Amino acid sequence: MSARSPSADAVTAWLLEGDPALRWQVLRDLQQAPPDVVAAERARVGREGLGAALLAQQRPDGTWGGTAWNHGWDSTMHALTLLREFGLDPASDEARRAVALVREQVHWEGWDWDGTWRGPGFVGAAYFAGEVEPCINGQVATSGAYFGQDVQRIVDRLLREQLADGGWNCEAERGSVRSSFHTTICVLEALLACERAGGAGELAASRRRGEDYLLERRLLRRRTTGEWVDDAFTRLSFPNWWRYDVLRALDHLRLAGVRPDERAAEAVALLLSKRAPDGRWSLERFHEGTMPVDLGEQVGQPSRWLTFRALRVLDWYHG
Repeated sequence: MSARSPSADAVTAWLLEGDPALRWQVLRDLQQAPPDVVAAERARVGREGLGAALLAQQRPDGTWGGTAWNHGWDSTMHALTLLREFGLDPASDEARRAVALVREQVHWEGWDWDGTWRGPGFVGAAYFAGEVEPCINGQVATSGAYFGQDVQRIVDRLLREQLADGGWNCEAERGSVRSSFHTTICVLEALLACERAGGAGELAASRRRGEDYLLERRLLRRRTTGEWVDDAFTRLSFPNWWRYDVLRALDHLRLAGVRPDERAAEAVALLLSKRAPDGRWSLERFHEGTMPVDLGEQVGQPSRWLTFRALRVLDWYHG
């Protein structure tokens, strides 16, 4: 689909009918709009639409959902992840107020500073100090670095936890020596966010090893047998939370500036195969749980978020 074709223009117009959280990124990544136009649209994220609605749900104690993390999708960790995905400007007054409340008041229930479990009700480590599971710590560090917070304690732990095959796995503490696609992508996003925030060179070396772990497996196959690891990796979702899929992996490689090569070709072909004749991608999977804000998207229906992400991945791959 040519960027100048009528169908491409129609898709872009449809994307620009979305929330400011999406509009500013479309202007930046797909239209290469002037910086002042992008900045003006981005400034709306904290004051209107999804971003403002999510910010309004923060409690006086600094949390969303009353906790640092939960098994649903409405905790502090999940809210900060969404605000990062929405592109809330870290320098905005709205972001500074919200993140300061988290930094100063939110703690991990049960987890002591040394990683010891003290039990329910124990007021443990500060939020940006992290807890013990690399998939959770990766998500905390990604949004923490994005919002300019000190997440070095988490990063140091993640670097120590990298496995011999290049990836990470939350089951490593229980003896696993093989990495997990899910955990690995969460950590890779964290390392990249810390690099972009000015992190040390050792982060890049660790990140590249993790990216090679995924690429050596063509982003979805077992290295030993060549079989697909999990059909779920091919079903596109947004937000992903801790779960992996090929679009999430490709979008990370794009942001990391990885030079496309044949190891990503199958995943890109799979992504292209999912494009509808009208040039849009549909939501294929919704992770059950309580969303703090309604993105207005349903499984089986065209998704603005997935269409936008797919288009910028294709621009990267073919660019």
